[in-house]
Amino acid sequence: MNKQVLTDFEAKWRPRINAYLDEQLLDCSNQPTLTAAMRYSVLAGGKRLRPLLTLAVLTTFDQPITPANMQASTAVELMHTYSLIHDDLPAMDNDRLRRGEPTNHVKFGEDVAILAGDALQPLSFEWIAASALSADVISQQTLALAQASGPQGMVAGQIADVLGAGKHLELPELKQLHREKTGALIHYAVQAGLIQAQVEPTVQEPLLQFADAFGLAFQIYDDILDVTSTAAEMGKATHKDADEHKNTYPGLLGLAGAQSALKAALETAQTALQQAANASGRDLELLAAFLTYFTD
Repeated sequence: MNKQVLTDFEAKWRPRINAYLDEQLLDCSNQPTLTAAMRYSVLAGGKRLRPLLTLAVLTTFDQPITPANMQASTAVELMHTYSLIHDDLPAMDNDRLRRGEPTNHVKFGEDVAILAGDALQPLSFEWIAASALSADVISQQTLALAQASGPQGMVAGQIADVLGAGKHLELPELKQLHREKTGALIHYAVQAGLIQAQVEPTVQEPLLQFADAFGLAFQIYDDILDVTSTAAEMGKATHKDADEHKNTYPGLLGLAGAQSALKAALETAQTALQQAANASGRDLELLAAFLTYFTD
């Protein structure tokens, strides 16, 4: 795994993603306050991990990234941001800091924040539908995003997280919770690239296994950072999960156990990538480089 490969890819595409989101959201509503609230959270920064994963899949399979691909690939960031706005609300996690800045409801009020999230969710589907990709690709990607974000995906994980607070979950239950809450949109991000590039099913399967292992690693890593990092380093409150008796990997397995679980997830991801490389005959170095995210 070559971290420089990821660094170079991010340096090329993250500014383009940010510029695209900025431009496309300039006139996203005829209500200035709603536009401001939507733009505030989408443009607040962030890794842009999900659209970067989609673009990395397209790059790996030699798919030119056209304006249509960019629109369909960045739509996931709108869905992701909607989930963060609602996750931060007083009725949910009641967070006041996100990416080092006041959360949306702190900045604009709880009512406007709810509506900003409500607006971003359908806008993500609008961007895919209006992307000028083929009807078949649009249909497949729309269905994939609906499944990833809906009652058997991200929202299912979110309610399991809410209802599980204060209860002891066993490891399989915790994995299922995070497979839905965090992993579903990461799975979708890889899947969206596979759909757009029209990758054959025999190659899609191991790459989606890679996505699921990556999503699991991402959540374990985040749980570890919540224990080991400061609010200044994370750009959000830390140690809240333990304070609110939420189920986490360090809480269930201890810090050393969580680090072992992270290592196991990364090994699963590497194995899946090797299977995909064998099935496709392609160099998957770019996708492998995403695993260096966890070496910091």
